[in-house]
Amino acid sequence: MQQNEHKRLSNHFAELKHSTASATIEQVSRELAKMNRTDISLIALRKILRATELYGRKLASAAGLTAVQFRVLQIVSENAMMTPKDISKQMGVSQATITSLIDKLEKQGMVCRTKSEADRRQINITLTPRGVETVDTAPDALQQRYVRQFEALQEWEQAQLISSLERIAAMLDAAELDVAPVLDSGDFRNTH
Repeated sequence: MQQNEHKRLSNHFAELKHSTASATIEQVSRELAKMNRTDISLIALRKILRATELYGRKLASAAGLTAVQFRVLQIVSENAMMTPKDISKQMGVSQATITSLIDKLEKQGMVCRTKSEADRRQINITLTPRGVETVDTAPDALQQRYVRQFEALQEWEQAQLISSLERIAAMLDAAELDVAPVLDSGDFRNTH
């Protein structure tokens, strides 16, 4: 692959050299560097997408869950019990989406719904023993690794990354998509 890339860049260099007699070596070099940076950026994006895809497969194989379903389990685990409304707020998605996720997790025996003793209209979500075991034994979440490393960065580095990632999202016409803060390459509403 590197030979093909080198050949492509060499051919492009030759075309630029012959097509623009007044072009300087510096201009051609800058053009080649831009192309190379574009390829490097696309490769980095692809690596991110591939890592989330591979983690999703690993999690599905080990725990029978999607990354989004697993994140719901983690959130409930961190708080002992939560209402669907609180889960939806924390994940940044609609209550209808959370209800669907909880339905699926309940069918798998991971969570249970109980009426609140303080307010009988309120439903609390808690983990079952199987849900607790799943959270404890699942592969290290890709998202958790990212969070640990991101939070270890200096504030200016965090701001720079956020700005760059938001810019990339805008470049891909994805800035306005309604998504949860979950690393998952699949369709959010396709939750098994």
